[in-house]
Amino acid sequence: MVRASFAGFSTALSALQANQKRLDIIGQNLSNMNTVGYTRQQLETSSLNYRTPVSNYMNGSEIIVGFGVHMDKVSQIRDPYLDAQYRSQMYKSSYTDSLQTSLDSLAKIFDESTITGITKAFDDIKSSLINMQDESKVNDAIYESELRSRIKALTNLLNDADNKITEAERQEYMRLTGKDTTENGAIETVNDILQKIGSLNRQIKQNQILGQQSLELMDERNVLLDELSSYIPIEVTYYKDRMHDGILNGTENDATPTEDLSETYHVDSNGNPMFKKEWPDDLRVEMLYTAQDGTTKRVTLVEGTEGANDDNIGKLTYTPVKDNTGADITPPYPAGFKLTFTGCKGDLVGNTPSIDLEIDPATGTMGGLQLPDESGSIQAMLDMLWKNGTGDAVNDVKGYEYYRQELNNLAKAFADVINSINIDGAKNDKTGIKPEDQYLIANKTDNGLNDITAANIGINTNWVNGTVHVSTAGSAANGTKNPTDTILNMLEAMKATYPLNGTGNLVDILTAANGVAGIDVANLGNLKNNTFADYMNHVSTTLANDSYHNKYALKSNVTVLNGIQNSRDEMSGVSLDEEASNMMQFMSAYNAASRFMTALDQTLDVLINSTGVVGR
Repeated sequence: MVRASFAGFSTALSALQANQKRLDIIGQNLSNMNTVGYTRQQLETSSLNYRTPVSNYMNGSEIIVGFGVHMDKVSQIRDPYLDAQYRSQMYKSSYTDSLQTSLDSLAKIFDESTITGITKAFDDIKSSLINMQDESKVNDAIYESELRSRIKALTNLLNDADNKITEAERQEYMRLTGKDTTENGAIETVNDILQKIGSLNRQIKQNQILGQQSLELMDERNVLLDELSSYIPIEVTYYKDRMHDGILNGTENDATPTEDLSETYHVDSNGNPMFKKEWPDDLRVEMLYTAQDGTTKRVTLVEGTEGANDDNIGKLTYTPVKDNTGADITPPYPAGFKLTFTGCKGDLVGNTPSIDLEIDPATGTMGGLQLPDESGSIQAMLDMLWKNGTGDAVNDVKGYEYYRQELNNLAKAFADVINSINIDGAKNDKTGIKPEDQYLIANKTDNGLNDITAANIGINTNWVNGTVHVSTAGSAANGTKNPTDTILNMLEAMKATYPLNGTGNLVDILTAANGVAGIDVANLGNLKNNTFADYMNHVSTTLANDSYHNKYALKSNVTVLNGIQNSRDEMSGVSLDEEASNMMQFMSAYNAASRFMTALDQTLDVLINSTGVVGR
């Protein structure tokens, strides 16, 4: 028998509508080629064959085909695996990028290749000592004043370098916390992103339940997830909520959960599944962290649409550590604050909601839980602020405190050596002065010898006012009065490498001075077989090596990241050539459907006007 008269027209119409929609989507894709985060869209279709319930009333021998195309939905062309790869690589790249910013700030302090700095100051001091070798000059106030001025210049440079490290730390601290600045810090940015993702989760799901795909909102959420992965290590999971996950509620964490088909299928009166329910997915965001046993665990920061208000959102909080007076601890920062990652209240996966990342002020080590290595810009900031480069698993990164300590080592060693030599020379003086008071370099906060650092090193005020001088009493070792002995010993000290090896006059002088309050010759071993000037070069070289290796790692990470991004663009991005090809294909299909409708019209015209004419 001939099929229904207008069935063919319905088939052709569905083809016209589907191809028109495909052309509309191509226009949408092309218009958003340069929109940040836009994901290429496509029309999902299925063959329209009336099998239920219409087919129940059809002849069983009839072939059920030819009813057209059904437009199921518009979807995004996206690969979750590539997204996971991209975000994993993003936090590695952001870590090295943020670390490089910090190392560059230190390079401005320690790079003396183009500036007159601490190394030159040591050379100037050595030049002054060389000029004072003559007996006629050692008692000359002008030459002593020149030596004092050059040592003063060195102490000022050390003070300034320490201040600059403190300022670099403060800037890092501000980038992390946003404290004392009008801009959002990393912590505020992370919390803002979490709030937006949690809000978008609810909005997207509500729209999808009402039949709206909300693809642009999903694009916005994906951009936020990418940005979040630059700060902290995250994993993203799509899942069905507890009412639609196919598991009997209350048994999710059981060893053998009970299946509930009615949550995922429409079932008949006997409980048999008829067809699957269409229900949108929720999105979970988890942050990775390393437990004390070295295992990787997770804390949930966004949990789908669970709970009410902000129950589905975690947060990152910053808490300053107070000193005895109740004020915030100021730089240096290792003991100055702690971070707390608080999981969302609606955590469905049984994770510990609160994770504290803090440093132990007593031991100088990261306490307990920490982020994995190279896991985002926040980790880079914490490493620079907290770690001191001691080489152990916790403090392997050379942060600001490492370079501060290197300056402290240099300042303390130089002060101890110069003071020891001048005190030793004063022992042979017959005027009755106290030798232990004849030091030249002091802690300028109390004008004493205790706890000299790069921050407080200065000139003994008694040397400035004339109470203390460079000793000209001769050498106690040979018993003869040679006014240049102290100058010669200082000159030898400027050329020597530390720690001193073997025996000699300089070794004896330093050993004897070890009993003077505030002088600790054991500290000289920290110079790693360098002279004073060479040790500064050693520190600069260490920083240069760290920066070089980090730049290489950054370049590698960015190259890998760009490769993944290219793969994502091939999958999800809009290609002008591909869209043009699709446009021609769908236009041809549209024209074919139109021609099919014309053919049907001609057939129907023949059927009506040219048949059944017998007997007219």
